[in-house]
Amino acid sequence: MDSNAQSALIEQYLTFREISQGRSPQTSVKYRLYLVRLVEFCAQAGIALHQVTPDHLEAFTGPYVFKHMKMGPDARRPVVAAVRGFYKWLHAHAGVPVNPSTKLEYPKAPRKLPLAGPLDAAEKLMWAPDLSTFIGVRDAAMLGLLIGCGLRASGLVRLNMSSLRYTTEAGRDTLSLRVYEKGDKERMIPVPEPAHLLVRAYLGHPYLESVNRRLEGGDQVLFISTCNSYVDDSKRYGETLRLSSRSVHKMVEKYGKRIGLPQQYRHPHALRHLYGAELTEDDVDVLDRMALMGHADVKSNEIYSHIAQRKLRRIVDRSNPLAKITSPMSDIAKILERKP
Repeated sequence: MDSNAQSALIEQYLTFREISQGRSPQTSVKYRLYLVRLVEFCAQAGIALHQVTPDHLEAFTGPYVFKHMKMGPDARRPVVAAVRGFYKWLHAHAGVPVNPSTKLEYPKAPRKLPLAGPLDAAEKLMWAPDLSTFIGVRDAAMLGLLIGCGLRASGLVRLNMSSLRYTTEAGRDTLSLRVYEKGDKERMIPVPEPAHLLVRAYLGHPYLESVNRRLEGGDQVLFISTCNSYVDDSKRYGETLRLSSRSVHKMVEKYGKRIGLPQQYRHPHALRHLYGAELTEDDVDVLDRMALMGHADVKSNEIYSHIAQRKLRRIVDRSNPLAKITSPMSDIAKILERKP
């Protein structure tokens, strides 16, 4: 089987995933990369895709990927998923008699607890952009949605004007977002009023009138970049104006550094973790949290119980036995509790 035939099989599999299984095109981009590297691995071993053994797949998803793609255990899980799905499809649809991936295991890695940025840091971040400039207003609106809605950076940059859903509740205009994130999963998220007002300020900025945000079909990009060195000025309209996830990460990094936020909190996901932790601390029902966070598995929400500690600390401070008796440190503890 030559390289063209193997590439064709990969494309057929990816098309099957998208059309028959409803998988996202974004995941197909990653899977294509992994499977192309598998073809390269096979070429080095002097075999074709249909000739691999379980040992070959173990070597590819383990030492080979670690050495040549610099992937740790967590990062290699999608590689294993791509290989397992591909060979399951080859066995069912392409005449490969035996599926060599049936016993291929996902790499095990220590569970990492998320880091939620401090609440006071979120407040400082909201005041960091210069609201006298278009970029400052845009960044404040994006920070408002990251903090107030728990969006992923990928979901934020995919927003279009049609993503904004306005309703009237109790005599006031309210805003919700129709968001698409991991695996093209859709969810509706109510937008808190401060973030709603920032979005309105952004949409009302005169600068937006000077650019063409229109997409094919009539929709418009929501959050735009003001420069793109990869695109000629004459072609800067519609989709080419859309901000990238990388730009959102750089934006949070910039303002986080400006306010002195520690490195581990200077990324959009720390703001998402803060959102999840605050919902948990306020005893929001787990099903409501799953809907707001876009989690399909209840276990994904359990991690926030580990970082939602302030409420538990207040309970312990009030109700633990040491709070009800006198100890050698009672007087000092009371002094510390009174400090702001």
